[in-house]
Amino acid sequence: MISADLIVTNLAELVTCEPALGEGPLGVITRGAIAAAGGRIVWVGPESRLAAEVGAVPGAQRIDGRGAVGLPGFVDSHTHAIFAGSREEEYALRARGASYQEIAAAGGGILSTVRATRAASRDDLVELALPRLMTVLAHGTTTIEIKSGYGLTTADELKMLAAARRLAELQPVEVHSTFCGAHEVPPEFKGRTDAYVDLVVDEMLPAVAERTLAEYVDVFCEEGVFSTTQARRVLDAGASYGLRAKFHADEFVTLGGAELAAELHALSADHLLKARVEDVAKMKEAGVTAALLPGTAFFLGLPYAPARKFLETGVRVALASDFNPGSSMGPNLQLVMTMAVSQMKMSPEEALLGVTLHGACAMGLEQEVGSLRPGKQCDLLLADVPNWRDLSYVYGVNHVTRVLKRGKVVHPSGERRSDMPNAAESRLVSGQARSVPAPRPPLP
Repeated sequence: MISADLIVTNLAELVTCEPALGEGPLGVITRGAIAAAGGRIVWVGPESRLAAEVGAVPGAQRIDGRGAVGLPGFVDSHTHAIFAGSREEEYALRARGASYQEIAAAGGGILSTVRATRAASRDDLVELALPRLMTVLAHGTTTIEIKSGYGLTTADELKMLAAARRLAELQPVEVHSTFCGAHEVPPEFKGRTDAYVDLVVDEMLPAVAERTLAEYVDVFCEEGVFSTTQARRVLDAGASYGLRAKFHADEFVTLGGAELAAELHALSADHLLKARVEDVAKMKEAGVTAALLPGTAFFLGLPYAPARKFLETGVRVALASDFNPGSSMGPNLQLVMTMAVSQMKMSPEEALLGVTLHGACAMGLEQEVGSLRPGKQCDLLLADVPNWRDLSYVYGVNHVTRVLKRGKVVHPSGERRSDMPNAAESRLVSGQARSVPAPRPPLP
């Protein structure tokens, strides 16, 4: 008999995202149950088999699902959740017809956030990001990727990555860091992009690797930012330090980023609004995940990525929030699923896989998170919906009522940890306070 220190029962459905364990492509088990030990899943199956196959150790926790739907914790594979400053003025400018590129050319855009982030300390960035992570947790995200890229100097990029490391220590969302020093060309290198790439390759990357501050390397491969040749140089240099490539590709123009991702066997190519279908087919053959970010198209008023054409190639499609202050100020993956179904014509099954197992694939974490099977982390969501399809069908509300990370209830916890922000500090997802909270001692 299997021993467990956590048993969850009374679930209307258990969505495993493992077809062999249940019905359909999502492996749905009606009246399912799940058991874990030491934070890892040891058993999943129909509740009718639970008593005969699983035994609770003394002191085991039992959770009554109360008819909820159980599903894997969401995996957000592309975010810029660490930043200072705010860009709501640009939001208003776009409503009056200004394009993202026009705003950037006038000194706004990424460089606006760079100025604010450079002026902030590591502790400032951590304080600003903590409420954001509490928000993503409450909406079901248990694993998140966070990029640097708003520093654009060696010291400021290291500061951002150090903030990400500290965030991982302070709260339960699992944080994985990406070095994105090639996110934009800073003002001091205007007209000297190759010289800035030299700095990224020769100084920033070695410093990041020496401190083991990142797992991935990213570059904004886009017209007016970094060419495919420059991107290849950064990504190859990152690979020499063991950093896996997952990068911005073919967002505003067709530059060949998707083809480059296939050549380099990147983990993912992200955005892809203007990617050629034949290049996405090459990604499929190379095992590269297509990470689509519909929140960006929604927020900027752009045409959405042609997800159905991509899916016809057989490529694996992940969905991510691209949570950032300029082009996607929303971290809710439930809403991202709605956009994927209603605007990109993905099926509800494809959308849910996009924010679970395929999101994990975009981060190389598919053996740890993204589905519910024995051996994986027990990252479990309970959703107050009649069936799993309501997650994307009924939009604009949060369906998640309870979140478990590694077998522990982390939302709602029932008690507040002293190192987490309280409700007053979490009042805005942006982390930009309209009133000043009580001061805290400096973070160590």
